[in-house]
Amino acid sequence: MRRLPEDQFVQAGRFKVRYLTAGAVEAPVILLHGLGASSEIWMHNIESLALQHRVYVPDLIGFGKSERPATPLTPYAYTQSIYDFMNALGIGKASFVGSSFGGGIALLAAIMFPEKVEKLVVVGSAGFGREIVWTLRAMSLPVIGEILSYPSRPGVRTFFRQAVHNPAVITSSFVDLYYTYFTSPGFRQYLLKLVRMMVDIHGAKAEVVGPIIWNLRDITQPTLILWGDRDRVVPFQQAYFGKKRIRGSELHIFKDCGHIPFYEKPEEFNKLTREFLSNSS
Repeated sequence: MRRLPEDQFVQAGRFKVRYLTAGAVEAPVILLHGLGASSEIWMHNIESLALQHRVYVPDLIGFGKSERPATPLTPYAYTQSIYDFMNALGIGKASFVGSSFGGGIALLAAIMFPEKVEKLVVVGSAGFGREIVWTLRAMSLPVIGEILSYPSRPGVRTFFRQAVHNPAVITSSFVDLYYTYFTSPGFRQYLLKLVRMMVDIHGAKAEVVGPIIWNLRDITQPTLILWGDRDRVVPFQQAYFGKKRIRGSELHIFKDCGHIPFYEKPEEFNKLTREFLSNSS
């Protein structure tokens, strides 16, 4: 496991948020993780991006070490929580790098408060379609969801190996870290409630992805869409839908890579992201 910046905490609106931060240069960048993950998922990217930016990496509400309410937040409330996080730290405007569920939040942020969003990088992003991995659809079902979400080290390994093409990158230390999070009080219940709020047996609920899809054409910030060609969580064909809808957006597909290229192929990801964020156009 890479050495990470020390934990910091801030009261952001109603919730206490844990975050990591690095870099002395202004030009803030906020990294938003996906469902089930935490700020540690960006362990291979923080140091590299911090060479040119002040990087902020929050644990989304309910995940990692951030506060976990009894009732899950809606996607809109998650986006509001990021707005509150920025205001609590005095961040006027930032570029967003969002993975999966965090990508959906980044897209909503650009739609809901565009004045706070400089640029967008979305990775295997939610919000471009309804199709999603079968395990999340199955978790929406009674009893089956409880079985699939039962925390165990093999279960955690399987959960994250679905997100990569090369299973070797999911190391024992990585599994140990997330086993600790998955067995923390209330995590399983929160995750199940959140999944069931957003997903049914057919995929992401139309009322969840619809407000993003309907407003993609209103996004005017420079946008980079990144996807792995072996993504088993969200089909990479959705990347082309996003590129078509977001005017002027750029697209890069990682070869032989799964859902989290920033973790699986960090050098390629870091180079692409740094170049995009530093480009003045």
